[in-house]
Amino acid sequence: MTLYIDAPTWPGHGRVWSHLVSDVSFEELHAFAASIGAPTRGFDGDHYDIPSDRYADAVAAGAVEVGSKELLRRLTDAGLRRPKGRPAQDGSQTV
Repeated sequence: MTLYIDAPTWPGHGRVWSHLVSDVSFEELHAFAASIGAPTRGFDGDHYDIPSDRYADAVAAGAVEVGSKELLRRLTDAGLRRPKGRPAQDGSQTV
């Protein structure tokens, strides 16, 4: 099981965020996120938004630190990328 996280550089809602992804499955991603206490509301279609104060927790639990471009490449190569507003392969929409 390998999860990937980029550096917390994404501003929003008065905080700075990282993205947490799996290159295997959403099931793996949800299980890992639950194991580090990430709330389900942090799931954003194909990744979890992780606040900067929880970044070290994700890395300590085994998430591999990668750059944003590498994270996106792994997500896309795995076929798990779901751009906002586009239907997923199962027909569901991301918002």
